[in-house]
Amino acid sequence: MREVIGVLGGMGPEATILLMSRLLAATPADDDADHIPLLVDSNTQVPSRIAHLIDKTGEDPTPVLVGMAQKLVAAGAGLLVMPCNTAHSYYPAIAGAVQVPVLNMVELTAEAVARAYPDGPVGILASPAVEITGVFARAFAVLGREVMYPADRQRVLSAIRAIKGGQVDAALPILKEAAAELAAAGAPVAVIGCSEFSIVAPRLTAAPLVLVDSLDVLVNACVTHAAASIAPSNQGAISAK
Repeated sequence: MREVIGVLGGMGPEATILLMSRLLAATPADDDADHIPLLVDSNTQVPSRIAHLIDKTGEDPTPVLVGMAQKLVAAGAGLLVMPCNTAHSYYPAIAGAVQVPVLNMVELTAEAVARAYPDGPVGILASPAVEITGVFARAFAVLGREVMYPADRQRVLSAIRAIKGGQVDAALPILKEAAAELAAAGAPVAVIGCSEFSIVAPRLTAAPLVLVDSLDVLVNACVTHAAASIAPSNQGAISAK
C-alpha cells in the first residue's frame, strides 16, 4: 500500500494545486490506485510569512504550521511536504514537532543544482524573505556554493504579489529582468525559489541562464519516496497489471 503524503499547503493556494498537478503528471500510473495518496491542508489562513519576516509586523506562523503538520500526521500522513520555499524558514520547528520525515524542498533543490551544475554562483529568484532568513544561502554553503539575488527586493516582491493577485502578465517582465541581471552577474543557473514563480516558470523559456524549479525537485522527491515505500508484495501486484 502506498504511503500517504501530507501537504502543508495554502501558501499560496494556486501553488498547492500546482504541486498536486505536477505530482499527478510525474507519477507512473495505469490506474487510480497507482497514484500517490495525498492529505492536503490548503490553509489560506496561515499568518503572512512576508508580514512576519520582511515587514516585522505580522504574527509568527510557526504555531499554525506546527499544528497543520501534527494534524496531517494524526490523520495518517507518513511523510510531509511543504510547497512554499519561504515557509521553510520555519522548517526546524515543523520537523521537530512530528515523528515522520518532512522533505526539505530547499535542501533538496540545493543538492540537485550542485549535482547538475557544479561550478559558479547560483542565482535565487525568490521572496526577499528567503534572502533575509538565509535558507538557500545556508543550504548552498554546506555544498561550497555561493548564492546571489536580484538587487531590487521590492520589485521581486511586487512580482509575487502580482501573481497572488492573478496578474501574471505584470510579473513576467520583472522575472525576466531579474534572470538577466543574475546571468550578467555571472550565475550560470538560477533557482525558482518561490512557488508563485513556479506558476509562471514555464513562460520563462527565453531566460539567459538555466532555471531549476524547486517545486519540480520536490515533486521528483515525492515520486522517488513513494516508489521506495511500496511493499514488495504490492510492487508485484502493480507490475503484473
